[in-house]
This record gives sequence, structure tokens and C-alpha cells, in this order.
Amino acid sequence: MSPRRSGQGHVRMPDAEFEELLARAAEEGAKRALADVGLDGGEAALDIRDLRSLLASIRFVRRTAVQTTVHIITTGVILALLAGIALKLKVFGHGG
Repeated sequence: MSPRRSGQGHVRMPDAEFEELLARAAEEGAKRALADVGLDGGEAALDIRDLRSLLASIRFVRRTAVQTTVHIITTGVILALLAGIALKLKVFGHGG
């Protein structure tokens, strides 16, 4: 069955046929996109799981690094305050 054409050159087809055409085009496009990035084989699902795991690890490391930096800065500030208090109270001997 050849598609009917309107007077303006547009092609007319039944909705079901159009939906099937769109689904087929989307599937072929997705397959081609996966093939272009190298995720088209039987190992593709494993590769994607590995990539997600790697991204989760990177996020964890980033979060841990930020927490560690905050802890180090907080500890340094507290130690500086304690040292200042100790010097002010002359804990380490006579101040002058």
C-alpha cells in the first residue's frame, strides 16, 4: 500500500502505521547510537553497570574528600583557638 498524498505534498497514513514507523525508527536510532559509543555487544549491560559503579565511586570519593577537608580545617581552627587560650592564660610558663 503506497501512502496517499495530500494536495500540498504531505503524506497521509493511518495512525497505527505511523506509530509503528516511529517505533521502528526510534529503535534503529537507539541501536545506532549505542553502536557509535561502543555499547552494542553482549557485554553492553555489564559495561553500563561498571560505568554506573565507577560514577558512584567518584561521587563517594568527592564527598569524602570534602568531608575530610572540612574536618581538617575545623581541627586546625580549634587547635589555633586552644593555642591562643593557652598563651593568654600563660599555661606554658611565664610570658615575659
